[in-house]
Amino acid sequence: MSWPILSLITFLPLVGVAAILLARGDDAAADNYARWTALWTTLATFLLSLVVLFGFKSGVAGFQFTETHDWIPGLFGYRMGVDGISMPFVILTTFLMPICILASWYVTRRVKEYMIAFLVLEMLMVGVFCALDLVLFYLFFEAGLIPMFLIIGIWGGPRRVYASFKFFLYTLLGSVLMLLAVIAMYWHSGTTDIEKLLALNPGFPVGMQIWLWLAFFASFAVKMPMWPVHTWLPDAHVEAPTAGSAPPGGPPLKMGGHGCPRSSVPISPGAPPSLQPLVYTLSVVAIVYTSLVALMQEDMKKLIAYSSVAHMGFVTMGIFSMTRQGVDGAVFQMVSHGLVSGALFLCVGVIYDRMHTREIAAYGGLVNRMPLYAAVFMLFTMANVGLPATSGFVGEFLTIVGTFQVNTWVAFFAATGVILSAGYALWLYWRVVYGPLDKPALAHIPDMTPRELMTLAPLALLTLYYGIHPTPILDVVGASVENLLQSIQTAVAGTEQAAAILIK
Repeated sequence: MSWPILSLITFLPLVGVAAILLARGDDAAADNYARWTALWTTLATFLLSLVVLFGFKSGVAGFQFTETHDWIPGLFGYRMGVDGISMPFVILTTFLMPICILASWYVTRRVKEYMIAFLVLEMLMVGVFCALDLVLFYLFFEAGLIPMFLIIGIWGGPRRVYASFKFFLYTLLGSVLMLLAVIAMYWHSGTTDIEKLLALNPGFPVGMQIWLWLAFFASFAVKMPMWPVHTWLPDAHVEAPTAGSAPPGGPPLKMGGHGCPRSSVPISPGAPPSLQPLVYTLSVVAIVYTSLVALMQEDMKKLIAYSSVAHMGFVTMGIFSMTRQGVDGAVFQMVSHGLVSGALFLCVGVIYDRMHTREIAAYGGLVNRMPLYAAVFMLFTMANVGLPATSGFVGEFLTIVGTFQVNTWVAFFAATGVILSAGYALWLYWRVVYGPLDKPALAHIPDMTPRELMTLAPLALLTLYYGIHPTPILDVVGASVENLLQSIQTAVAGTEQAAAILIK
């Protein structure tokens, strides 16, 4: 297209921000105006992103809809584009944000500021997935901390200040190494353009590639998060408001997962084979250990947060299996997890809004009073477990199959995480939904409202649709994943050839 559609998608939320800022007054009418403005802005952004999706050529491995403007010649510029790996995350972000706004209708304190924070967050997340310059990528990546910091710190729970600062410091410190890596890459190559860096011939020396990969991985590992730098996530989820928990479980976590196949691995293709054992170890520990920790939780949000860390273990395991099924499954798992984990947090918010507690022990027998809620919660619980015919099954299955081709023991231990996930997810569901309705506070609890059903219905439909028909995502991802794997194989072959020459 001749018009900059990616820039329009990225910065359209700022139009909503301007409209909210121009509104005067702090009464109920002004708050209602802010809600509707945010909702219509995010819906318009989603519809515009569908234009990109429908115009996207699935068989093309390179970047599409590219935009290039040199800001500082010879240093960095404004470069945007999407390929098969980043396209699903753009759609995931724009799809989830209207749902988050709709789920935030209950917010009554500083409504205008709340909606502005969400719109700015959407702009920065879309920017991360579209940026084709490392400096621009870094700016979007780091700036995304600010609105999430404010959402948790202002509208969160009793320990919101502690949780927000912990989230901010963990992710900020993790990104310092990435900044150093970007500087090193510029000194060596003279550019921060991702397309030019991918086309370097010869590329970076293998020894430098390892250090660059470690620097990027340190940043992405905190963002995903991976064990042992995951402890900020449970606190952030527990203290965040209901709709504020959905974004951390959705696109922001995927900013780290997306970064591995999008930048660190393609730019340093010679590093992953030598560092594969490290990633496998961290992934297996994350899957098994955090699943066991989830079994011990008494807070619903904290349990779901630990399950998110376990599911991200499947993502890193699949990416670094360096097989077609593994990488396809990792990308699919991230998209599925964004849908399912966001829905689970919203399900917790439904009963929290009525009872104002997230303690599992405070519930029981909800199926007697909330049959609709019990059915919806069951669907997303099964998807979180990885039940066939749900989107959660496809991603986990593909990552395990891809890893099995490379290392059977890693695949075996990862598969135990599927069993453990069934344990903590079904244990949570049984304690909340089934059992006797013997708590007086639950005697008159109402079922889901039309607004709550409207919020969760799109997530439910996509969870089932992609579980039965995953082809739309896999077709979009396919060519880019194949190109990524070919670059890794070429780099490995070159490294082996150089080593053979040195030996001779």
